[in-house]
Amino acid sequence: MSKHIKHAVTAALALAGAGAAQAQSQVQLYGIVDAGVVAEYGTPGGTTTAVSGGIASGSRLGLKGKEDLGDGLAAVFVLESGFASDTGTSSHGGRLFGRQAWVGLTGPFGGISAGRQYSPYYKALGDMADPFEDGFAGQAMNIIAGNRRMDNSVAYRTPVLAGWSAEVAYGAGEVAGDATRNRELSGSLTWAPGPLIVILTHHRREDPLLADHASNSAVVLRYTYGPLIGHAAFVRNRGPAGADSRDGLLGLTYKAGPHRVLVSVVQRDDRTAARRDARQVGIGYLYALSRRTDLYTAYGHIDNDNGASYKVGNATDDGAGNAAFNLGIRHTF
Repeated sequence: MSKHIKHAVTAALALAGAGAAQAQSQVQLYGIVDAGVVAEYGTPGGTTTAVSGGIASGSRLGLKGKEDLGDGLAAVFVLESGFASDTGTSSHGGRLFGRQAWVGLTGPFGGISAGRQYSPYYKALGDMADPFEDGFAGQAMNIIAGNRRMDNSVAYRTPVLAGWSAEVAYGAGEVAGDATRNRELSGSLTWAPGPLIVILTHHRREDPLLADHASNSAVVLRYTYGPLIGHAAFVRNRGPAGADSRDGLLGLTYKAGPHRVLVSVVQRDDRTAARRDARQVGIGYLYALSRRTDLYTAYGHIDNDNGASYKVGNATDDGAGNAAFNLGIRHTF
């Protein structure tokens, strides 16, 4: 074989190898196993204590993947199943991938995805505003509407430009005979130039049966100063039949080595004639045994006024009383 032919073959093999590398697909198995003890107070049966799963975070098993398509474009997906670690049963009504199930594309334009996925509103409240990150007895969503997941949804996320980014999601209601019923629209606008993060977010859901809707609009603030993170949220809620309320959240996270302390106060101001207000105080402590495993304890208490019935739950349980104590262990992989 001549030198020129050898060089041509070598170049062709190099190009083929580069093309294969560009089209490489990566699939990762991941999950969380969380379990502990929950003591509830003020339940109809008095004080109850039980071993429970998914207290700090919902236990889950997931697959996520990414395939490089070249020129900065990639195909991505997430399939995530929830389960109760105390019994081994499936969560989310027995759905195979009840936590998340979506596929999409990412690139210089941002990202677009379709399926069952978290709403932009929930990401702002759960990931940024709430020190408890929608888990433990002190979670803000014991009182504040979460609007966690959107079925039949399409979402678009912009790239970050000069600290600004946005996300919008539309969930088709898919009610026979009326496409407006049960549909959802959720969006957020984020400004994050440094340690300060400011988010404006809104979520609207049409009633599945009536010509009415519920909506939630929030301003979220988060500021990091050394080991301290300050959290705040102010929410305006509009519900069916003229329901009107306001929520306020103030919280603090303190991190030092393996130690993390969480504190928050949530206030519900009911603007209707019933005046069913509520106030929650939450406190939590986590100790990291390693990068993947932590021990935790938390306490939450709600004062309900005029027949309000808000309960202290955790990451996977809505709760049955107005106060609860948590003690458990969480491992991620």
